[in-house]
Amino acid sequence: MIKNTLKKLFIKFSRILGYEIIDQNDFVSPTLSKELNQNLSEFNKKSIVLPLGEIKITRKVKKLLIVFRTNSKIEIWDQNKKRIFEEKKIVYVEKSLKSLIKSINLSKKNLPSLIIKLIILDDNSTDENLSKIKNIVENSDIDYQLITHNVDKYIKIIKKQKTTDTYSNLSTLLTSFNIGKDEGEDLIFFVEDDYLHFETMITEVIKTYERVASQLKKDIFICPADYPYLYMNNEKTNLIIGDNRHWRTVNKSLCTFFISKQLLTKYWENLEKNCTDRHDPFEKYINEIYENEICISPIKSLSVHMANVNSSYGLSPFIDYKKLWKDI
Repeated sequence: MIKNTLKKLFIKFSRILGYEIIDQNDFVSPTLSKELNQNLSEFNKKSIVLPLGEIKITRKVKKLLIVFRTNSKIEIWDQNKKRIFEEKKIVYVEKSLKSLIKSINLSKKNLPSLIIKLIILDDNSTDENLSKIKNIVENSDIDYQLITHNVDKYIKIIKKQKTTDTYSNLSTLLTSFNIGKDEGEDLIFFVEDDYLHFETMITEVIKTYERVASQLKKDIFICPADYPYLYMNNEKTNLIIGDNRHWRTVNKSLCTFFISKQLLTKYWENLEKNCTDRHDPFEKYINEIYENEICISPIKSLSVHMANVNSSYGLSPFIDYKKLWKDI
């Protein structure tokens, strides 16, 4: 009786002081009222990973703007190939958007204070395809906005290209960056329409962002895809513990990534310059940013690029693609 009373008082006193107790005999945390195989972290407060202990969250994420850039007519830009499963582009757009919404909905449960807004930037969809896109978002309980791209908006900024598709790709990318600059307040996710996302993607990215940025005391970039081309060269990398998996530092990404409003403002010249012409690689001036800033990607992937099976820029390793495709 006395022992139990003292134990309860000790647990209560530890909570007041902000400490957590680990009972390795029963594999529980009495102060957190959780088993140790559960997620022990608290959003915007602390990140706990056994046996590394606790990280106080100083870089809190309060708002997330998602800019979903889509063109449902171009099968694979800049390539004469077919995607894995060889469906029409609109099918990938639908599945990408559905998987993104599913991830948003889970994050609402796990991160209830996070404010999320989705902006869909559509480029030249047919009425039929646009109706399919609208139907998906209208049947979801998500704050969203649908914008039709004005292809001539940056005609004086973007150099003339060999194909209209290339020009359009550069133009929509610049438009999405400007949307981020005008509408973003905290964290911004620029995402293309041929990625499928695991349900936990947003939750894990946000909680990992907070953990790593708080440790480093600076904002970072996050790429949610584990690209195969990053394993082609013998490049040095650092392994980092995130919220629920390992992450690695990378020095390249495609155009799907998370960026803070602060870093977007700081590197606006790079982002804008990347869109004024077709560079080699396409993301040349985005990748230049990673020479000075930290970008991390997950192991295993949280988002997968549905490209051709032989593309080094496509399929992340060790993913059950058939299951992911059927589940969405």
